[in-house]
This record gives sequence, structure tokens and C-alpha cells, in this order.
Amino acid sequence: MTNSHAPEGVLLLDGGVASELERAGIPMADPWWTTAALRTEAKRQVLQSVHEAYLAAGAQVITADTFRTNLRALRRTRLDDAGRAWMVHAAVGVAGAARKEARAPEAWIAGSIAPVEDCYRPDLVPEDAELRAEHGWLARELSRAGVDLFLLETMNTIREARIALEQVLAVGGRAWVSFVCGADGRVLSGEDLSGAVHAVQRAGAEAVLVNCTSPAGTEAAMRALCRGRAGLIGAYPNIEDRTGPRTDGGGLPSALHPDEFAELLVRWRADYGLDILGGCCGASPAHLAAARNALRA
Repeated sequence: MTNSHAPEGVLLLDGGVASELERAGIPMADPWWTTAALRTEAKRQVLQSVHEAYLAAGAQVITADTFRTNLRALRRTRLDDAGRAWMVHAAVGVAGAARKEARAPEAWIAGSIAPVEDCYRPDLVPEDAELRAEHGWLARELSRAGVDLFLLETMNTIREARIALEQVLAVGGRAWVSFVCGADGRVLSGEDLSGAVHAVQRAGAEAVLVNCTSPAGTEAAMRALCRGRAGLIGAYPNIEDRTGPRTDGGGLPSALHPDEFAELLVRWRADYGLDILGGCCGASPAHLAAARNALRA
């Protein structure tokens, strides 16, 4: 992939889409969560502007708003079968419209696939048959919608990550797998990250990453990520300040200034040889632009 705005030798992901939607006044609440941004034309315009801002900041990969469009989440909204599929295609369509408006045809659109239950509750991961059915449905819909890449993110167990990956590969997709880790650098399930890296790489993942983990927890995971690598590796940390008050738009503030975020990513690139970098919750277009400029320098 080439992008005149991106640093040499590293792929830049976008930042926290949900964080930016909250800052724009679209609340994240059960049962809709981020899919609330797909419900009206006005909200879809807000979502498109978020994607465009990340592209302008240097993102080479933008993540479609499909993090909460799995069957289990959408059934709670009482949408029918057609309505659930429409949500997936609408999210990918908005990302495509942003790419066209930003005149960034070289950017990839990633379809986000999250755990079917709670990202932070590995104890809630359902049985294998349920996982295959639900991840298979989303993988098929994302494939039909035309995503360039499948981003299996915030995976909290090796078991669910492998099953989701299996379903993506079954539809002919290319997949990156990203795990959420604790402060000790282990997968939230308690499993060793280097074992998780080996497992998904052997199963066909093109890249393995750590996301939605604090900067300190991500740092703790880096050695295991490097130890297990046989392909691309990367990180996009959670930098929300979850101890302070919410912003005027309802979102949580960032714990790191854009320059601090940029310094962190530059150091990780130098110390661990990461191939893919970006931000998760709390990372704004300003954070990404600062990182792009620092990495280029």
C-alpha cells in the first residue's frame, strides 16, 4: 500500500471511531452502541466525517463501523433479518463514501469483527457452534459488502479468535487478528500472548496485533508479540482517561496529548519493529496526525 501522507515502512490504522462519535454527540448505549450512527442519514454523515478526518490525518486503513453488527448484538435491537444485514452493508458503504470523498482510493476498508459478547468478559464467550454460526454470518455479510480486509479485534480468548478467523478464511478474506490484554501483557483470558500469536498465525492470520489495552499493558505485551512473530505485528492502544469526567459531547477525554501519543508510537516502532500502528479508544485524528508526522521524521 502506498500513501503520500504516511510514514515509510509502517501501516497506519485509524483511531477510536466510537470516541469520535461520542465527541460529536452520538452516545454509546445499549442496545445500539456504535450502530446508533447508522440509524439516520444525519448520523451517517457524522460517521462519514469521522472516517474522512482519519484519512486526512494519514490513516491507510479505516475501520468500518461494524464492531457491534454481529448477530447477537443486533438481535437485541429487535431488527429483522434484512435490517441486520442492512446495518453491515450501510457501515461499509459509509466508509466507502468517505474514501471516495477524501480521494484516497489506495486506503483499505477493514471490516471490524469483535467478540460476540463482551470484549472484556472472556468468561462469557459462548460455545463453538454458536461462535461459528455468528462469526460466519458476519464474515459473509462483510464479504458481500466488499471490505478489503477483515480486522478481528479486541479478541479476549484464543478459541474465539481462531473460530472467527476460520470463518473469515472460509469466505476467502484476508485477516488481521488483534487481542486485548491485561496489565500483565497476557490475553484477558489469562492465556499467554505468544501462544495466541502462534495459534492464529498458523491458522492463516496475516498480522497479529494488540488493541484496546492501556499503553502500559500494551508495552508489557510487546515482548510476547515479538517473540511469537512470524509475520506482521502491530498495536493500537486504548488511551482514554476513564478516571475523569466526560467531555461536553459525552465522550471520555484522552489520557495522552497528541505529541505524547506520537512519541509512544515512535518508540514502539524503534524498540519492537512494529509494522502496523494506530489508536483505539480515545485516539483522535489529531493523535494520528501527530504520530504520522513523528514517524515520518
